[in-house]
Amino acid sequence: MDMSNEARKEKIVLIGPVYPYKGGISHYTGMMYRALSKKYQTYMVSYSFQYPKLLYKKEQRDYTNDSFRVEDTKYWIHTANPVNWIHAASKIKKLQPDLVIIQWWHPYFAPCYWTLTRMLGKLKILFVCHNVFPHERFPMDRMLTKMVLKRGNAFIVQSGKDAKDLQTILPGAKYEQAVHPTYNAFKFENMSKKKARELLDITEKEKVLLFFGFVREYKGLKYLIQALPRITEKCEDVRLFVVGDFGSAENREVYEKLMEENQVKDFVTICDGYIPDREIEKYFAACDLVVLPYVSATQSGIVQIAYGFEKPVVVTNVGGLPDVVEDGKTGYVVEPENPVALADAVVRYFAENREEEFEENVKKEAYRFDWDRMVETVERLNQG
Repeated sequence: MDMSNEARKEKIVLIGPVYPYKGGISHYTGMMYRALSKKYQTYMVSYSFQYPKLLYKKEQRDYTNDSFRVEDTKYWIHTANPVNWIHAASKIKKLQPDLVIIQWWHPYFAPCYWTLTRMLGKLKILFVCHNVFPHERFPMDRMLTKMVLKRGNAFIVQSGKDAKDLQTILPGAKYEQAVHPTYNAFKFENMSKKKARELLDITEKEKVLLFFGFVREYKGLKYLIQALPRITEKCEDVRLFVVGDFGSAENREVYEKLMEENQVKDFVTICDGYIPDREIEKYFAACDLVVLPYVSATQSGIVQIAYGFEKPVVVTNVGGLPDVVEDGKTGYVVEPENPVALADAVVRYFAENREEEFEENVKKEAYRFDWDRMVETVERLNQG
């Protein structure tokens, strides 16, 4: 993008979920908008309707925190209404954008986005792929994904796995692999660890591990629970906070039964349910170490939230997670599905008193995860 002509700022239309929709991709889209709008005339286009209740039974919106609000968002897209797709495309074309950026993460959106991009004609399309294929695969997902992504001119992926997945369906795709920028927007109060622990009834001497986010099988919480006996045997005053939505009482019972079998229930505090944006800070501020024992992943915004609070992490060697963690400097990378390796990393962190060193390293790495670097990636892909 040539910005030498200040008389006319280039126009970008950004499509995806944004406030009041919940979740990491909504936060990501809002922050991408802020970064792009510093340099470009950016229009935010979101959904009047995102998912049918059949697919997402819980409330999809959260109005309690408007810190991610994008003023003048145009809620033009009804993802389940084909007539609407044509009207939405017409409205976008009237904006005469130089580039349209679409957030992609699930083939549910395939019919909508395929129609939309066809109606947009020769406009340049850039897809930001949070996942090329969904975490939980299903028949026809590959076909639907290819059908939509082949409409794109360029792609941003955020892990090596996604780069490979993209190449399997579009061998000649123009793409860049960019690290997931930091979510530093949850520091509403710049809360101290002391204050956060008072709010959560945690003593100063406790060693606090945090598992945060939706509890799904691929996130490997069971391996962290299985690691706890070894951790608590070697470290005193350990407490694990499991903070996030289990999805159902049945799913929570599975994990509670596993805690009982491993005799660690007394070391675990569960905070079940969706965590509003303004409640997130206290959990990250209070903890010592954030643990992501994932079985599979492309990338995860949880690492970036942790880094936003200058917290080190323990992750598994899957997807894009090792791309953003410097083993032995900003955290540890261990093999997946291995409770012993997971436990030993946690024990090592506390035994070697690495907190101050790791936090300093996280601060030094901040430039890698700056949103301005993401804007530069968009610019490079849009050239030519």
